[in-house]
Amino acid sequence: MRKIAIVTLVAAPLLVGSLTAGSVLASGGRSADEQALAPLRGAASRSVEQRVDRLLAQMTVKEKLQQVQLLSDGQVTDADARAGVGGVFSLTDPTRIDQLQRIAMTESRLKIPILFAYDTIHGYRTIFPVPLAAASSFDPEVAKADARIGARESATVGIKQIYSPMVDVSHEPRWGRIVEGNGEDPYLGSAFAAARVKGAQGNDYGRPDRTLTSPKHFVAYGQPEGGRDYNTTDLSEQRLRNLYLPPFKAAIEAGADSIMCSFNAINGVPGCANHYTETDILKKEWGFDGFIESDYTAVTETIAHGTAADAADAGAKALMAGTDSEMVSTTLRDNGEQLLADGRISKRRLDDAVRRILRVKFRAGLFERPYVDQAKAVDPASFLTSADRAAARTAAGRSMVLLHNEDQALPLDPAKDTAVIGPLADNQHDMLGPWWGRGQDADVVSVRQGVTDGSTGTTTFAQGCTLSNEEPPDYDPADDCGSAAGFAEAVAAANAADQVVLALGETREMSGEAATRSTLDLPGRQQELIDAIAATGKPFAVVLFNGRPLTLSGVVDSAPAVLEAWFPGVEAGNAVADVLFGKVNPGGKLPVSFPQRLGQVPIYYNHEPTGRPCDVTQKYTSRYRDLRSCDPLFPFGFGLSYTTFEVSDLALDRTTVSRKGEVVASMTVTNTGDVAGDDVAQLYLHDPVASISQPVRRLRGFERVTLEPGESRTVRFTLDASDFGFYDNRGEFVVEPGEIQVFAGDDSTADLTKTFRVRR
Repeated sequence: MRKIAIVTLVAAPLLVGSLTAGSVLASGGRSADEQALAPLRGAASRSVEQRVDRLLAQMTVKEKLQQVQLLSDGQVTDADARAGVGGVFSLTDPTRIDQLQRIAMTESRLKIPILFAYDTIHGYRTIFPVPLAAASSFDPEVAKADARIGARESATVGIKQIYSPMVDVSHEPRWGRIVEGNGEDPYLGSAFAAARVKGAQGNDYGRPDRTLTSPKHFVAYGQPEGGRDYNTTDLSEQRLRNLYLPPFKAAIEAGADSIMCSFNAINGVPGCANHYTETDILKKEWGFDGFIESDYTAVTETIAHGTAADAADAGAKALMAGTDSEMVSTTLRDNGEQLLADGRISKRRLDDAVRRILRVKFRAGLFERPYVDQAKAVDPASFLTSADRAAARTAAGRSMVLLHNEDQALPLDPAKDTAVIGPLADNQHDMLGPWWGRGQDADVVSVRQGVTDGSTGTTTFAQGCTLSNEEPPDYDPADDCGSAAGFAEAVAAANAADQVVLALGETREMSGEAATRSTLDLPGRQQELIDAIAATGKPFAVVLFNGRPLTLSGVVDSAPAVLEAWFPGVEAGNAVADVLFGKVNPGGKLPVSFPQRLGQVPIYYNHEPTGRPCDVTQKYTSRYRDLRSCDPLFPFGFGLSYTTFEVSDLALDRTTVSRKGEVVASMTVTNTGDVAGDDVAQLYLHDPVASISQPVRRLRGFERVTLEPGESRTVRFTLDASDFGFYDNRGEFVVEPGEIQVFAGDDSTADLTKTFRVRR
């Protein structure tokens, strides 16, 4: 008799009402630990507000303008600290941080501490898998552990704010910064946004081992035209609210007290001078009482956008739109007094910006604990501990996605001789991925080392070809695996071994900021290297390291097995070996669709229907004449395992519900294979008749479950108005009467279906 374990998952109310912290964590309800970490998002502390008011009343205009100034590590001077500068970012030397802080606390007139910030994106020294990889785990605890450890290491050197999480929803794989986010879905993105905030901040970011978070980039930065970084975004009100705003709302409701506005223009208005998004939505509608910092020189860039005449105009428009802290550029500090005199900025708005910054500094405990514990800051035991490495290894293993496994080519036999081949096979540098914090190449376990340590057979190595880490304008695509000179050595190594691991993909410089690609193929002649190894007839698996979806039709045609490892971090080699040799059964799922060809981009599962849906047998439909299918190569939510699963018995506890009611959906997941493994139960909704055309599927619940062979588990999801309602083009949330379709399965093509009706 099979064991039945019951798990209840409450779907997150992401869009309406007051979000309770932790409600967006799709991880089986709220545990006592989650409740303990839930921040109180009620009225601001009266004692803090009184302290802020007293301090603000003493400040001169010049001191206020200093407080809204945010300088880089290369800009800041002792004189800035003495004058009362508000913040400094990218400085990581604890001695210098402490020095500047002591000047601010002893030599400035009002003794206001400096807020030090850093881009701790997926680790400070202990580098975890890149965020897109972590999202593949479909386990918010992976992101929470990453954020907790990264915050502790950052805080140890005096950094009290991190520019994380990056929560931009993106349908654009050409865009390099897709690697920093959680993929194409706002529900999944919201769960991971909240997890990262809670991991870094806990219930009190004033604790010595916690940091303030700053979700970015507000808003819709992830959908630039042409996929080119910093490019414009133009979208409807309903898309803004249904797709791009939910993860920011989730992060703020989880406790984030600062937020970064975006480089891009949104419907013609730059993000850091956009009154509608910054003030009307964020501050008024959502009640956000923290502060907004601009991105790097984004305030002065409004001149290039064509919405500001000069530096003074740029500063005035940014401040009055809602930006509270100016990064790098100094338009407000330089021109603020004259702008006040001319009435172009108001004293009330300047005071509001300063009040918000001071409020957060008090909440962060900076006035009580401004200095760095130098002993801890220089102690190697404070960073990259064995426990931290173990957490990073677990995270990497849970984040890998098995894309293809013909005739059970994986797992490999650890007792056999293995050839590890490819430009990323003996590579430490690229395993860290973009935004590697203070991670060091020497910290990384390479794939070659991991396979060697994880097997009892002989491990050999051949590079085959090289990939370039040059940046434009020095970068030449011909430098990327452009020569087949090393193929012969690679083929010889394969022929001498029992099995082959091919480590291929992108360098870390090919992903991240300012790293848009015009093609999604494997760079250079890596496909030819795959074909050369395939011709040997030896069993082999391709392991991919990359920061975006790639076009992999040729890879899948040639390789028996394909494992998506993304950029796994410091424990890359060990985690890869764990999966290749079956110590870890891969259970990750894709958080973003992989196209067959570049021409399909943008391609995403949660698209709206069309009047002439794709039918490749009919000419006048929404199809490609040179493709046999409009589908992606791999859909959102897809991922294989070394075992097999069946999702069955979709049931609803009722068939009609009021607009304010709830429906409980349940499904059973069964391990039908021979080994233990993980599957992700996924629940999708569709509203087939609405005043605004609704996406063909919308993820509204997920749960990663571990099952022994033959074991089943029933997973329940509670759905309410936040799930079957939507925002319209007036920015109003509506719940319309009618039929709602429910789909259950383990990827976005789920075909188990039931319906319920929302009553008038």
